[in-house]
Formats: sequence, C-alpha cells, structure tokens
Amino acid sequence: MNQPNTTRRRMLQGMGVGGAAALAGCSGRPGLSAVDPNTGGEPAEAADLEPAKAVDVDRVAADPRDLPPPITRDEPAVVPVTLETEEVVAEIEPGVTFTYMTFNRQIPGPFVRTRVGDTVDLTFRNNTSSTMAHNVDFHACRGPGGGAEATTVGPGEETNLKFKVTYPGAFIYHCAVANVDYHISSGMFGIILVEPEEGLPEVDHEFYLGQHEVYTNGDTGQEGHHQFDFEKMADENPTYSLINGEKYAITPGKYDEMNVKTDETVRIFYGVGGPNQFSSFHAIGSVWDEVWSQGSIASEPQRYVQTTPVLPGSTAIVTMHSPVPGGYKLVDHALSRVARKGALAIVNVEGPEPPEVFDPAE
Repeated sequence: MNQPNTTRRRMLQGMGVGGAAALAGCSGRPGLSAVDPNTGGEPAEAADLEPAKAVDVDRVAADPRDLPPPITRDEPAVVPVTLETEEVVAEIEPGVTFTYMTFNRQIPGPFVRTRVGDTVDLTFRNNTSSTMAHNVDFHACRGPGGGAEATTVGPGEETNLKFKVTYPGAFIYHCAVANVDYHISSGMFGIILVEPEEGLPEVDHEFYLGQHEVYTNGDTGQEGHHQFDFEKMADENPTYSLINGEKYAITPGKYDEMNVKTDETVRIFYGVGGPNQFSSFHAIGSVWDEVWSQGSIASEPQRYVQTTPVLPGSTAIVTMHSPVPGGYKLVDHALSRVARKGALAIVNVEGPEPPEVFDPAE
C-alpha cells in the first residue's frame, strides 16, 4: 500500500471543508428565484423585500457543546428549568434577516437533562418585548397538552409548572399556541432528555443539534428582511432547511465548534422541530455506530446505520467515531436541503492518518 502524501492529504481535507460549500453552496443569484418553469428555466424576479433589519442578537444558533453533563446521581431530584420566550431579529445568512421566535434566544432551545423519577420545576416567562402569547409542550410530560395549557402566558407574564418525568428517552418540546406550525418554524423547539436510572454509556463528546424549516416571502439567499409566508408553509415549500437556526451554522466557515480526535467517541442528540418535514440524518464518510430511533433509550440500538429518519416532532440519539482525520458532514440526505437550503453541520476529526484504513492515491 502506498504511503500517503501528507501535503496532498491536507489539501484534500481542505477541499472536504470547501467541498461542503460546493455541496451546499448553490443558492442562485441573490434577488432572483433559481428557476422559473414558465420561462424555460430563466430566473424570475423575486418578491420585493424590505431592507435587512438591524439584528437583536449576533447569533441564534445554539452552541452544540452547550448541554449539561451526564447525570451521575442515583436518586431522583428536582431539576430547575427556566425558559424565556423572546422574538428576535437575526441573520439566517449574511444579508438575510428574519424575526425568529426563540426559547432563551437560541435555536434549538436549551437542552434540558433529567433522570427518570425527577421533577422538573419550570419557570416559564414571556419577554415584555414579545408581540404574542407563547407556551411550551413537553413530549416528556404526562398532562394536558404536555404542559401547554398550564404555561400559556402573554407578553411580560410568567408562570410555574412542576411535572414528573416517568419514562426514559430524548423528547422534543415546542411552543403549542394557535398557529403552532408558525411558532415552531420560527425556532420554538428543543430537546428534553430523560436518562434511564442506570444512566447512559460513557462517550468522549456529546453534541446537540436541531433541524427545522423556515418559510419566507423571499428566495433562498435573497438579501433583505424576510417575512413569514403562511402560504409557503401550507404548501410545505420552505425557503430554508436549517440546522441550529442558521444556514451552515455549525461549520468551519461559521461556528467551528464540533472538534474531536480520531480515538474519541461522539454522541449526538438530534431533534427535528419541523413543523412538516422529516430529516434523513446521515454522516458523509461514516455511519452511525449506534442509533436509538425516536430517542428511544429503552430500546436496543440499531448498529452501523447509514441514514436514519427523524420525524418532525421527534429525535434520534446517534453515536459515531472516525479513525480517519478530516471533516465529516452531517446532513439531511434529502440533499437539495443541503446544497440549496442550509441543512449542514460538520464534525472536524483530528489525529494521525491511518493508511491501512484510508489511503488515497498520490
């Protein structure tokens, strides 16, 4: 077997990151729709947009590393959780602003970690700047609306809810007021994990990602301020499909935050808010070593899965590792969502090159 050419290998790895942009970067000319079937493929003029607005936050993408550590206690506890709903203007991509709805100014909302038998002590607050009522429905909660009825509050209001988590798994939570699809599409979803009493197997890294689609009155990449488009949502024709709320958010070109070594194991909690489309979750250049479909920790995992479906309003827990260094693209394998609408994250793996596993020709 030939020894790898290190310089060329590094160049190829660089192309792997750039290749993400190649795979994911064909959004067409700003201000024009990509194809008009009525003009033989000639671009059509897009809708007029307001100029991009000043942003309230520089970032809505949740840091994928920002989740509580695994639970080591062996008795139930009261877990305090504070969620504040806030409507904020931020960029989906440079030059494109949108008014998101968020839990704690991030998408997905904060990762809530509990253990079977715990009691969640929730403080739920609606920011005074909000323009509408909000609430939260926990799929891990046994009770009317998953708590939605008990937590509905108007701008400037606050309430409290306590509920016991009685079954293990990774579950979505989301806003569930009228026009629930509008609120979820605008960013109001997250994951609550309920660990089994025996805990989870040890890994070296855990990451938290969430996918949703956004429906706007503009085209993908069209500069300006995008308003929400209810007709596009009814037709299930999103402008963007996003991982962590921004186009290509968790990549070296933006927030380069998923970095591991070749001898390390990774667990990913992946939630799909939807509101309509499921994700075909896939790692390019690897497989999922283990998959707990729908976050069902109580079930035995599937092994060596190439692509796993994650339904809207559900989750997957997956593990992976790679003995070969490089950039590993995490995508929705409905690949037009990657190449044109933003659904991409990258895990960067560093370490020695193993020619016995992967040896590109010089």
